Amino acid sequence: MTETTRTYTVPGMSCDHCRQAVSGALEGLPGVTKVEVDLATKLVVVEGADLDDGALRAAIEEAGYEVA
Repeated sequence: MTETTRTYTVPGMSCDHCRQAVSGALEGLPGVTKVEVDLATKLVVVEGADLDDGALRAAIEEAGYEVA
């Protein structure tokens, strides 16, 4: 397994509910070990092993947010 970090810009996040929705959607995915959401910069940083970029993007979009 290869540890990787993926960073996404999610411009629609603005509150704690947004942070919880995006974090919750990502934390349940295989391989994800850590999720950090920074509302000020609109960045989501995901750490884990063998992360699937498509699955991560889909999870963010399914939570109701667009990935820039």
